[in-house]
Amino acid sequence: MQATLALDEPLTAVPGIRERRAADLRQMGMHRVRDLLTSYPRRYIDMSEVRTIAEAAIGALVTIAGTVHEVKVKRPRRNLHIVEITVVDGTGTLIVTAFNQRWLADKLSAGMRVALSGKLEFDYGFKRMTNPTIEPVEHDVEGLILPVHPACARISAAQMRGLVKRALSLTAAALDPLPLELRLKYRLMSRGAALKSVHFPRSMREAALARRRLAFEEILMVQLLMMTESRKRSAGLEATAHRSDGPFVRALADVLPFALTDDQAAARDELFDAMAQPEAANHMILGDVGTGKTAVAAFGMAAAVDSGGQALMLVPTEVLAEQHRASLGSLLERAGMRVALLTGSTPADERAVMLGELASGTLDILIGTHALMEDDVRPAHCTLVVIDEQQRFGVDQRARLLAKGSAPDALYLTATPIPRSLALALFGNLTLSYLRQRPHAGSGRTTTVVAKADRGVAYDAAKRALARGEQVYVICALIGLDSTERKAAAGRHLGEDDDEAYYPEVAIEGAQGDPDAGLTAAVQEASFLRTNIFPDHCVELLHGALPADEKRSVMQRFASGEIEVLVATTVVEVGVDVPNATVMIVEDADRFGLAQLHQLRGRVGRGEIPGQVFLVSASKQQPALERLRAMVRTDDGFRLAEEDLALRREGDILGNRQSGASALKLVNVVRDAAMIEEAHACAAAILAADPDLQASHNAALARELRTVFSEERCEYAVVGG
Repeated sequence: MQATLALDEPLTAVPGIRERRAADLRQMGMHRVRDLLTSYPRRYIDMSEVRTIAEAAIGALVTIAGTVHEVKVKRPRRNLHIVEITVVDGTGTLIVTAFNQRWLADKLSAGMRVALSGKLEFDYGFKRMTNPTIEPVEHDVEGLILPVHPACARISAAQMRGLVKRALSLTAAALDPLPLELRLKYRLMSRGAALKSVHFPRSMREAALARRRLAFEEILMVQLLMMTESRKRSAGLEATAHRSDGPFVRALADVLPFALTDDQAAARDELFDAMAQPEAANHMILGDVGTGKTAVAAFGMAAAVDSGGQALMLVPTEVLAEQHRASLGSLLERAGMRVALLTGSTPADERAVMLGELASGTLDILIGTHALMEDDVRPAHCTLVVIDEQQRFGVDQRARLLAKGSAPDALYLTATPIPRSLALALFGNLTLSYLRQRPHAGSGRTTTVVAKADRGVAYDAAKRALARGEQVYVICALIGLDSTERKAAAGRHLGEDDDEAYYPEVAIEGAQGDPDAGLTAAVQEASFLRTNIFPDHCVELLHGALPADEKRSVMQRFASGEIEVLVATTVVEVGVDVPNATVMIVEDADRFGLAQLHQLRGRVGRGEIPGQVFLVSASKQQPALERLRAMVRTDDGFRLAEEDLALRREGDILGNRQSGASALKLVNVVRDAAMIEEAHACAAAILAADPDLQASHNAALARELRTVFSEERCEYAVVGG
């Protein structure tokens, strides 16, 4: 038991870790012994596959072990350092060139033994490697597989290996949280053996088996957390078993100006089934751009009103809220329901009347932005909460809205199309519906990647479109306000339309751009385009820091065709429908995630005229360019999400506010799709048989669940929790 408790001791419990070293580890995100043990190797160097310099084949990816003979630092021009390392092994000489890695000269010295992995080239009479993986090799390395652990400036990978080895000794006899029956069923090694093997494997197969065991545990624990938290939301409360055959549902079907697609009809029925249950529903509709998620949500709201309840619909921006009020709201009103719109800019007198009607029960449906979460928004009987673009809201925000009712059903909409495996990993406590068919497919669009130096190609396409009477979007990553304007803007929009808060992994709305980075800012770009590129056309600016009435005016003028070129930030990413807009130019496209770019390009090609999208980038980095080329290869959001997952971390797809992503260190949702499905089913079966994990064979599992997620509850908080 002492070894089990040691897992959650502070780092100083590990022999050799004093407070200064613990502080360095905390800077790397490690606080407890278990954090050190789950700081898994980033890669392995297979010393059993080492080649001598003489026998290594030109053009091959090889591992070579040798001794550093000399280290030189060259500086051929400003901002460029070249470290040249000469390595010998008794059979030949290898020249290693590392660009802008000046620190290598301090890390390596003559006489040091190193292992190098990279592509072997031949130039100027020598075998060479450029920017290979370089790892110092101790003479007492155990086995043939050298793990390369995460390191920092004060702690090398070699030192990390020593710390991990001591932590393993300290916790060697810890209890295994997975019941024996489960391990036997899935042929999983014990956790103690898996931890030792993942850190210090004797073969790559052993490392893979260890990873499989630990990855299964990761996903199982996240699934158990989400499912138990989801149950807690409605524990002790009586949820509404909604009816789906009432007069408002029938009236909505009658006034709907189009026939539902097969996908929409299936999603509507799945939603009705979830809402009809005696427990609070947690349902998510995942659909690509233009697949009609809000039409399905409308049927859910009609069912709520038919059942004597009210519905709240939360959307992230005022632009989108206005769109929903105009389209969805009018449809619901034609079906006989009473609908209103509440935003941060709603006049005080209108707001007071609206909230009075909501509290008395005479208002059926309230669409709104963050203003819905204010304390004075008190519906009489809220039985359904709809959250559109749910990934844009934090856990606390979603929870505040759900608290407006007594165990209301929750419906989440997202236009970020993600594979089922990722949906289960992130939202395993939800029932899911997918929409892939587009009711109004439009004429589609083509996507082209353009170097920044060649963006005249995009401008020429825009000019041709304008000459035909069409309209153009130009999307920028930054606003470009000066410091005074930035402070004023921060006080105006109070979190609504704040794209930087929604997408913290990219520098967008309100970000302070690096003056040397060459990024295009919207304010400056609008001025440049008016003067130099489109002087004969109306060019206007739209971004989240503008006052609400000004944003509304700009969008209305663009929709009416008065504005021909709209320079905007990602405030137009969702909900903006202007069929006459046929060209989109995205500046610094490499600064955005693929899911975000896909959302943006969904704004063009919505009418009868095909759209053209130009992704402008100055990047020379191959990973960034490969991501952009994926946009050219497919217009299918689900396939694109698969490609994005293959190129990026899971947590980057939906933003770091999402559940589960930070807990999954070893799970790859593309490669491990079958494992995720199995772990999801396994968690459901465990809780069906033992809802509170009180059985003796689940005691270690219950303890692990409490321990892992207790102190970091906010990090692993779940949708619907």
